[in-house]
Amino acid sequence: MSIKCWPASERPRERLLKQGAAALSDAELLAIFLRTGSARASAIEMARTMIGEFGSLFDLLNASQEQLLACHGMGDAKVAHLMAALEMGRRYVGHQLQQHHQLNEPALVKQYFSQQLRHEPREVFAAMFLDSQLRLIQFEKIFYGSITQCSVHIREIMRLALTHRAVNLIVAHNHPDAPAQPSPADRQLTLQLMQACQLLDIRLVDHVIVGQDMVLSFAEQGYMPV
Repeated sequence: MSIKCWPASERPRERLLKQGAAALSDAELLAIFLRTGSARASAIEMARTMIGEFGSLFDLLNASQEQLLACHGMGDAKVAHLMAALEMGRRYVGHQLQQHHQLNEPALVKQYFSQQLRHEPREVFAAMFLDSQLRLIQFEKIFYGSITQCSVHIREIMRLALTHRAVNLIVAHNHPDAPAQPSPADRQLTLQLMQACQLLDIRLVDHVIVGQDMVLSFAEQGYMPV
């Protein structure tokens, strides 16, 4: 049955406007973005099926464009709506951090990097350049690699830190196809970065790894070199 035939009190869009977005289930929120269903299913039935196929709304939203297009009833327009919504969310969080927040809590840092890097299909090395109050000056994705590795040039990171007049630095990279477990190379890079930062009177605050299973903070785990 089409959602239009449902009682107004049960339709996702009407419920959102009356009760707020928090009152809706994952499938109902997704159905609002899908807007319409297919010949075989309503938008909310499509949403439930897609969430079931991917395992969760989180995994669905981290799916690639090709994976989304492979779902029954999904075309370019629906995929574009989802991708645009995700990008708006990332930009909103980035603007909030830049305007208001001190990045002095590993949980907040992990959340931001997760939103920025989890969807990347290959390894990406990124950095937050911060002022003396740990407020975000600039976020940049600096180096791009393959699915298993990424070459990082410390000199370029330091050049960008000086360009942005950063006093504090937080770096991160993702493991697209592996857990968030630091390798010996990750630990060595962190040590080399810290040594380079010390020469320029910049503090390396944290190194974050965004993995398939979780997001790991070196600072939170006590892995930062002394």
